[in-house]
Amino acid sequence: MYTTSTAFLEALSEAGISHIFANLGSDHPAIVEALAEARETGREMPRLITCPNEMVGMHAAHGFGQVSGRPQAVLVHVECGTQSLAGAVHNAAKGRVPMLVFAGASPFTQDGEMRGSRNEFIQWIQDVFDQRGIVRGYMKYDNELKTGRNVKQMVHRALQFARSDPKGPVYLMGAREVMEEELASPVAIDVADWQPVAPAALYPDAIAPILDMLSAAEHPLVVTSYLGRNPSAVGQLVLLCTRVGIGVLESVPSAMNFPHDHPLYQGNQWNEPHQNEALAAADAILVIDSDVPWIPTVSRPRDGATIFHIDVDPLKEQMPLWYIAAKRAFRADAATALKQLNAAMDAREADSERVEERRRFWRDRHDKRNAALAALEQPGDGHPTPEFVTAAVRKHVDDDTIVLNEGVTSYPAIQNHMRMNRPGSIFASGGGSLGWSGGAAIGAKLAAPGKTVMALTGDGSYMFSVPSSVHWMARRYDTPFLTIIYNNRGWKAPRFSTLAVHPDGYASRSDDIGVAFDPVPDYSAIAAASGGAFARKVERPEEVEAAVAEAVKVVREERRSAVLDVCLAHL
Repeated sequence: MYTTSTAFLEALSEAGISHIFANLGSDHPAIVEALAEARETGREMPRLITCPNEMVGMHAAHGFGQVSGRPQAVLVHVECGTQSLAGAVHNAAKGRVPMLVFAGASPFTQDGEMRGSRNEFIQWIQDVFDQRGIVRGYMKYDNELKTGRNVKQMVHRALQFARSDPKGPVYLMGAREVMEEELASPVAIDVADWQPVAPAALYPDAIAPILDMLSAAEHPLVVTSYLGRNPSAVGQLVLLCTRVGIGVLESVPSAMNFPHDHPLYQGNQWNEPHQNEALAAADAILVIDSDVPWIPTVSRPRDGATIFHIDVDPLKEQMPLWYIAAKRAFRADAATALKQLNAAMDAREADSERVEERRRFWRDRHDKRNAALAALEQPGDGHPTPEFVTAAVRKHVDDDTIVLNEGVTSYPAIQNHMRMNRPGSIFASGGGSLGWSGGAAIGAKLAAPGKTVMALTGDGSYMFSVPSSVHWMARRYDTPFLTIIYNNRGWKAPRFSTLAVHPDGYASRSDDIGVAFDPVPDYSAIAAASGGAFARKVERPEEVEAAVAEAVKVVREERRSAVLDVCLAHL
């Protein structure tokens, strides 16, 4: 048979989707049958990856998309599976990661009128009024398949939305009868008609004002968060900043945006409760691709600084409250805009003496910062520190390593002390829902089988990641990766949040505010039990380097996942 499901799966393949991260249910018989027929007949179809937990599956698609730049598909069961996607929906939307989520729907007939009619009690219970509404606020596009005759157009239209800036997830659903519909002939479509919208460029009159602002400034600064999602943008940013003498500050980075060893690099900021020195020093700031360039209650640009803003989403259309004091804002692709600025610089004569003064100013601060970071990479007394642990991991990073940072309160330590310099070498989720790194590691490894994937995570985010499902999948699909758990025995972030608002309140004097994980779970044993992973608990600083070396060897040579549970100071 050639059914709607056959055409649907063909459309995914035509669009370059190679994997379906699936949690199957009673609404998927036609898809299961079409996949089985494809295996038997040799028809090309995406590879099905069984995901015991829906959120893990969507995070795997997230990680695959970040590493490869290509959207993947997620298959879930009616409205229950849609809800089980949980925080992964938020992360894909806020991280602007393209993917297609498809959910079945309860049959709409109950007396056998059509193939796929209701035959299980749950199909009455799972019939809801607005299944798409569950995720509509997070999707770039949502729709329902109603016939196989235009299923390919629907799939390619959805993916056109997903792949156009600002990128993001899309959602389709279809009832059993629709997915079982038998078609008289294969559905043919010209995929070339469904390309994503071309990257936006700066309009010509915008280029001179931006370069004038940067060239006239005493201490110009770029602030970015996710420019490095497109690796080609990084080289263009390095070129512009080097020739003009512009410092670079990363704010809540979710990609490798600028080489950490470059003398113009000024570090990264997260939730630190103090004024950032680079922001305070800059008299001209170009914000490029950043959702949170600074937190004004604790750190902001100096008074009188001129701010311009370039972004794929300058209005932050999904954020009800958002503004910065930008004199000009431009909707443009970062790589395209930076190429334009660099081309215009070719026709300008730079003041070499002034450029060198700027470079020297930022280089001195860069060197001072590096010295301070090096001083933090000491073993410490009693417990390993996040800085020491990260430095030990860094020794095993090469050009074929991908690092995933979900350290939460250790975000800055990981970002600072990994010192990554290669585009595409380090990622965070881009969102705020924890549990991304486990599934993302599987997706990253599937996208880049020859790379070593390292997931650096807090103990709270590790539990959120559903490690039993993650490590079963890692063994099943031969995607070994290294996990380092920065274990401070609880949720440190809520403690920090409380103390920031009530520094002298009752909670500040309490030993138990409901965030500690006591008794402590045996985190690494979870991975060993469910996925055969190498497991080790590390309690002393002198154990760290040997444990990391052993774990890396297991991942690279034995092709087996490894989990190190590193005990930090308690909260």
